[in-house]
Amino acid sequence: MLYNKVVLAAAAATAVNAQRPSDESICDYYTTALLKENTAENQATLLTLVVNTVVIGNYTEPNVGIKVPGILAPGTVDGEDVNLMPYFSGELATTNRGGNQGVKVNFLDGGAAEPLKKNMPADDDSSNQYFLLTHLYQFFGSLLGCSMQGMSGFDAYMADPSMYEVHKFMNLNLAENTYFIQQVGMAAASFGVAEEDVTTVGMALNSLFNVRCAPPATAVKAQGPQLQSICIDEKTCPLADNADCALYSGQGGNSTTTTTTTPTSSAMPTATGGNGDGGAAEPTSVPGGAAVVHGLGLGALVAAVAAFAL
Repeated sequence: MLYNKVVLAAAAATAVNAQRPSDESICDYYTTALLKENTAENQATLLTLVVNTVVIGNYTEPNVGIKVPGILAPGTVDGEDVNLMPYFSGELATTNRGGNQGVKVNFLDGGAAEPLKKNMPADDDSSNQYFLLTHLYQFFGSLLGCSMQGMSGFDAYMADPSMYEVHKFMNLNLAENTYFIQQVGMAAASFGVAEEDVTTVGMALNSLFNVRCAPPATAVKAQGPQLQSICIDEKTCPLADNADCALYSGQGGNSTTTTTTTPTSSAMPTATGGNGDGGAAEPTSVPGGAAVVHGLGLGALVAAVAAFAL
């Protein structure tokens, strides 16, 4: 992607005040609002800015002043310390590579934060970091209904269809999974996304990923219904509505209970401030220099948890 040729629209700073048409996806709407032309390359740029901020925290300037630590920085959720870094650094044997147990994989082997500050996934195209970040761009692009995805400039997501299978050896608890979702919400808010929209994406992400034993649901339309529960820890993760733990029986610590429990409100992302003392990257300039409003999640996710793309 030629980021040095990207020019953000002058109206980007006020885009949050506009009303998105109900028949236009979040990805399409905000790509046009921020980057003038709704092209596959511009959609990929939008998702790169969003995801990189979620991972390393604030690195773009200007923003609206909300501090985003990023998922690699330590934090707290409801008084519980959270540190997701070991899942990415290869310290823990939690990556599913097709065996019966997790293996250690370093997902920061492509330059860590430095290439992300330059709006890149990694400093090469063969590292674990490169594949992780590009898959995240593609996955969130599918969730947001990017209509140009799959064309030259923005590849379609064709990796693992089940987020449960990807994360099952991590045994994530409620605080850890909540922290990730909070970073998504704060990243959106830091670029001016309305509080109502941040709440909307939080509700949708919590319903799909932050519960145990959820029945198959569609995250990527082309891949159909899959097991998507990422919150696995029996002691802390609430059961999904219509939970079917038999589908997860014997895997990742899920029980066979089918009681229904609603996720707690503490799992909602906040639009004000960060968790912990930061660790976010030093700000650099967003291409074009305009204030950015990322439509991350928003209304595209509220219509149905089982069908994200509009």
